[in-house]
Amino acid sequence: MGAFLHPRYWVIWLIAALLRLMVLLPYSGRVVVGNTLGAVFYRIMGRRKHIAEVNLELCFPELSPAERERLLKAHFAALGVAFVEMGTAWWASERRLEGLAEIQGLEHLQAAIKKGKGAILLSAHFVFLEIGLRLFSRVMPCYMIYRPNRNRLLDHIIQHGRTRHPGEMISRDDARSLLRALKQNHPVWYPPDMDHGRRNSVFADFFGQPAATVKATSRYAKMSGSPVIPFYFFRKQGSRGYQIVLLPPLEGFPSGDELEDARRVNAVLEAEIRKHPEQYLWVHRRFKTRPDAKEDVYRR
Repeated sequence: MGAFLHPRYWVIWLIAALLRLMVLLPYSGRVVVGNTLGAVFYRIMGRRKHIAEVNLELCFPELSPAERERLLKAHFAALGVAFVEMGTAWWASERRLEGLAEIQGLEHLQAAIKKGKGAILLSAHFVFLEIGLRLFSRVMPCYMIYRPNRNRLLDHIIQHGRTRHPGEMISRDDARSLLRALKQNHPVWYPPDMDHGRRNSVFADFFGQPAATVKATSRYAKMSGSPVIPFYFFRKQGSRGYQIVLLPPLEGFPSGDELEDARRVNAVLEAEIRKHPEQYLWVHRRFKTRPDAKEDVYRR
């Protein structure tokens, strides 16, 4: 811990302290602070704002420029609330979480666990993933796929905060641990919606765009025999908390055709994202890898 006292970490410590203080606010107060913070993010996060603008233009060509601008602002408002709610996810007591979540479809996961092969919780990077997983873990512990943060202090804070989730974290590159967790009959939160480059990916449509999509979803399902259960969490409008949704397991998955499976995964994710598009992580360069290696859709 001594190394984390270096002045270069002081800003991170200050932000962490403020997030922890935010836990003391009522949920409605955290939403107000988060919306205000989102408006600040919208003004100062130039690079990420540009990435989100490109993504929305690619994925929602049917919207007018004014409609996409409203969606962009709503997205940054959601980012602000999600940022504040990270403190709730990491440090709130169980009492403060009472009544915040409505869970639908839990019976699908319970039925899968009874069969003894665990479950792959097919999800995506919705902005409320931290608080969503904390709320869900109160009902059903699950393992979580994660990517270690390059900032050592941030990684320490995030990992320590996530110890409030019953279950373990598995590095996204640790296939052996993931398969072991499924074999031990655990549900594993798995989001295959990030762009990890050409290696081990196929190009499958996502919002009408060719997107480098990992083939691992069908491979893990085949190797483990685990059902793939779509799993999402959204913030309700106003100050009404969160909704966590589990859908029936995908039938006939994997199909034996990795490209077709990737297309199906993307279609399932897209259908859910369209229900609450402002709450998906549009600031990620989802289309940085293109069929034409020279194309860069994010170049200014």
